[in-house]
Amino acid sequence: MALTDVTVRNAKPNTKTVKHYDERGLYLEVSPTGNKWWRLKYRFEGKEKRLALGVYPDVSLKQARDKRDAARSLVANNIDPSENRKAQKSARAESAANSFEVIAREWFAKHSKNWVPNHSNRVIRLFENNVFPWLGNRPISEITSPELLAAVQRIEKRNALETAHRTLQYCGMVFRYAIASGRAKNDPTVALRGALAPYKGTHFAAATEPKDFAKILRAISSYDGTSIVACALRLAPLVFVRPGELRHAEWADIDLNAAEWRYTVTKTKTEHVVPLSRQAIEILRELKPITGRGRFVFPSARSNARPMSDNAILAALRRMGIDKEEMSGHGFRAVARTILDEVLKVRPEYIEHQLAHAVRDANGRAYNRTTHLPERKKMMQDWADYLDKLQDGAEVIPIRQGA
Repeated sequence: MALTDVTVRNAKPNTKTVKHYDERGLYLEVSPTGNKWWRLKYRFEGKEKRLALGVYPDVSLKQARDKRDAARSLVANNIDPSENRKAQKSARAESAANSFEVIAREWFAKHSKNWVPNHSNRVIRLFENNVFPWLGNRPISEITSPELLAAVQRIEKRNALETAHRTLQYCGMVFRYAIASGRAKNDPTVALRGALAPYKGTHFAAATEPKDFAKILRAISSYDGTSIVACALRLAPLVFVRPGELRHAEWADIDLNAAEWRYTVTKTKTEHVVPLSRQAIEILRELKPITGRGRFVFPSARSNARPMSDNAILAALRRMGIDKEEMSGHGFRAVARTILDEVLKVRPEYIEHQLAHAVRDANGRAYNRTTHLPERKKMMQDWADYLDKLQDGAEVIPIRQGA
């Protein structure tokens, strides 16, 4: 039965903490000392959590219910009220829960857990140095295109053109997050396309060199396109399958518990097993709620019944300033083969099997798809860990001495 003002006022302490339940997860907690706390019990991402809503009588029953409804609205929009509160405290603006800084920090907390530390630090410093001082306290729904342009033009005037463009890209991600969570209606970055002086990204050298491939990995980690394409870009170097095999990947062929992807190779008509590293599993689990109800892991933007177009990943690479001489969808295979062999010193037969080449024994018979599978599982995890270190700026040994 729902609480009333009288029952709340007359609630007495006991030798143990007593809970008086209202509705929709709200309850009053009375401690043995007589303190009365409003609490909210809710579930987020399958876990039961609790949120403090204030102390009675400072917070009345009606106010507690209003806070409960506001928190449940956040949960309905896939926002954890506890993380939202932390973001507000970080911004020192509890009264401005929808300010640009609060929402930007909330967006950052949501996504940075999947980034390497160096990249996370760069992103948050970019906001703290270039955006928050001028727009941080502004309600995100009220920020206009001219205001945002004035902020990024300050960077442009320092001749930091790449930083200006990157700042605008990240701001666009925050505005789109605010729109998706119901706290803004417009993305002012849309009207600013072409407003900054053009910037042509530095071309990378041959990507088979670890130090050059590291730059491509960092570019991929900051890709600001759709989630599906972003996940495909992040998964491609981890599994290094043929581009068509990645695009046509089906959820039915992927066993996240066994950490394996099994499918038939079109080119050789043979069965193939791709051991999935911890990092690959994380990407697929991130994507599962988005595309998991359909057939394809990476469906077309126009129809879930078709796989992603063969141009999607190429277009994304070009958008990041990586031209066709530097990297293609097929190039991830060449990079893996070269670095696994020359840097990580993996046995060539393990690499060839994982590349799904038609490897045969001395009698001309094709090896079974599970050949060297334990060794390949270890190789794929070692490879993923190596890529993490590479992206994070670890010191690398060049393949060509003196390069």
